[in-house]
This record gives sequence, C-alpha cells and structure tokens, in this order.
Amino acid sequence: MAASVSSPQSGSGNLHVFWHEGMLAHDTGNGVFDSGIDPGFLDVLEKHPENSERVKNMLSILRRGPISPYITWHSGKPALTSELLSFHSTEYINELIEADKEGGKMFCGGTFLNPGSWEAALLAAGTTLSAMKYVLDGHGKLAYALVRPPGHHAQPTQADGYCFLNNAGLAVNLALNSGCAKVAVIDIDVHYGNGTAEGFYRSDKVLTISLHMNHGSWGSSHPQNGSIDELGEGEGYGYNLNIPLPNGTGDRGYEFAFSELVVPAIQNFEPDMMVLVVGQDSSAFDPNGRQCLTMEGFREIGKKVHSLANRYSGGRVLVVQEGGYHVTYSAYCLHATLEGVLNLPISLLSDPIAYYPEDEAFPVEVIKSIKKYQIDKVPFMKQAEF
Repeated sequence: MAASVSSPQSGSGNLHVFWHEGMLAHDTGNGVFDSGIDPGFLDVLEKHPENSERVKNMLSILRRGPISPYITWHSGKPALTSELLSFHSTEYINELIEADKEGGKMFCGGTFLNPGSWEAALLAAGTTLSAMKYVLDGHGKLAYALVRPPGHHAQPTQADGYCFLNNAGLAVNLALNSGCAKVAVIDIDVHYGNGTAEGFYRSDKVLTISLHMNHGSWGSSHPQNGSIDELGEGEGYGYNLNIPLPNGTGDRGYEFAFSELVVPAIQNFEPDMMVLVVGQDSSAFDPNGRQCLTMEGFREIGKKVHSLANRYSGGRVLVVQEGGYHVTYSAYCLHATLEGVLNLPISLLSDPIAYYPEDEAFPVEVIKSIKKYQIDKVPFMKQAEF
C-alpha cells in the first residue's frame, strides 16, 4: 500500500498504520449476539460483534477520511511461533495450533477459533510486532496496529474474550528486549485488559493502567475482577492500576480519571515507551459496553497520551486496536482518537451521533475514592504530585 500523497500540517508528524487484509479471514459466525447459537425461533441471526465489517470501516475511514493525509501505510506479516513464546506458554501455543489443525474450537464463551482464524491471529500478532519494531528502530514515533482478532484478554496460558494472542503484550516484551527500561500500557477498552495485566503482574518494568466499566469476573476464562485491589504481586506490586468506572461515566468522567489517576502514575513511572490500547466499545452507542464516551472524549484521551509521550518517551507511542463493535461509530471514534494522538489543532470530523447525557457526579466520587486508595496502597504513587 502506498503512502498518502498529501502532506500533513507542519509539526504534526506522520502516523504509521500497519495492516494486513488476511486478518479479515477470521470468521466469527452468526448467532444470538456472541454466542454462536441459533435458538430456532429467530428469523434473523446477527453477526458476532467481533466481525470483519467493523474493521473494514476503520480501514476505510483512515484511507478516505480527512485524517488520510497524515497516514503512511505499511503491510503487516505473521508472527513466528518463537516470537509468541515471549508472552505465551509453549503448551498454550500448541493447543491453538492443534485446534486449528482439527478445524476449530470454542475456547470459551464467544471465543471461536474457526478455519482461517489462526492465520489471522498470527497476522494480528506479527503486524503489532512490526509496528512496534518500526518505532523502536527510529523510523517513526507514532504507529497504529489495526489488527483483529483482538488480544488484550488473552493470558499467557489461555484464550478469553474473543482474544487468542496478546498483541500488545507481545509488543511490550519486544520493547523490553530491545533496550527499553520501562513501558507503560494505557488500556481504554471498555473491558478490563486482564490478559495484559496477567502477563506483567509480577514485573516492575511494565506499568499497566486499565480504565474499564466495572464488570467484574465473567468466569473461569476471566477470573480477574479488574478491581482496584488487583495491584500486582512481588516486584510488580503497585504496577497494575485498575480504574473500574461506573456505567455511563462519559467524556468528562474519563478526562477527570486521566488527570487524577493516569497522568500522576505516568509522571512517577517515567516510561521510555508508551502503548495505548484502544477499544471503541467505551463509546456511547456500543452494543458491548456501558460507557458514554463520544468522539470528543476519545480525541482528548489521544491528546493526553500525546502530551505524556512527548514528556517521557520521546514522543513514541504504539496504538493497538482492540474492541469496538458499533460498525460505524467505532470508526468515527477511532478517527478522533488518532487525531488526538497526532495532536492536530482542530477536529477533522464532526460527531454524527452524540451527544448522550452524562451523570458527572457519581464518576467523580468513584475516581476520588480510587485516588485515595492508590495513594494509601501503591508505594511509587505515595510521592505523586497530586
């Protein structure tokens, strides 16, 4: 794919987007929402929420939307088995390979490995690694891995939540193995990034911050609750910061959470590489989330990450795609997020749907209570400049 021919505005820089069409081959099927079940009494079965159409719209809005002059395109490639072992166990990778050879398997609720899925998962992992390597090698500061199947629920030894391989986790390990001393992961998908957290739960080299709706555990594949007391273990104690937000938190609530919790944590951790894990299922209209973020909120999050990266990681940010299941609005919210990451001076796209009413008071009180808990419990946050 060729780079766009238009020149971005002075000072904005380029966004390097990594993509491979082979990821569209992952077919998650039809059924009742994500169950894959046909109950026999419905005339119309819906596509699984994690389907190729959502990503096609993300792809097309970046190719033909007003952000396109700022984008340079790169082709992804499949990950090698040896690369997967930096995050996942040999036994688990062998289980995935065997399931593919046998024609597929449902690993847990809503998580189907079907014919073509394994190749797509390898492409998602490899494309994310290619994007991280591009930044680490100094070719660009801002990269976005447009990938599916998603990855942040995939734990070292098991699949979960539509995810097989932890794309962001693999990229973090690549950064650490390439000389980065500390990496920060900020996950704004509406669901807890439990797989990424699990992979670095005992490490003080990776700060994982997850802002998610307060959904708790959803079974044996997702035993983590995403609660504030899941802080890490051993050397990693205090380096897993969960921010479970009440349903309907909205733009101003997320902005408050960033200013009160995320920014101080990054300031004290001082990472030399940043990974922004994005899921547009935090939007106001997503079928798989209960939050009220609009394009404005996503854009402001991108700007805050841009500012933090400029201060601590030399402006280097890898953005990794996760959820987002409203086929059109997810694409618009992605566009807004990347506008923010590029720190563009004006909005390029207006919001076609919002605004959804927010209840500001309750999220503010929840965030204040999380802040107090972190100050009391997290050693490296006790010196934070609140």
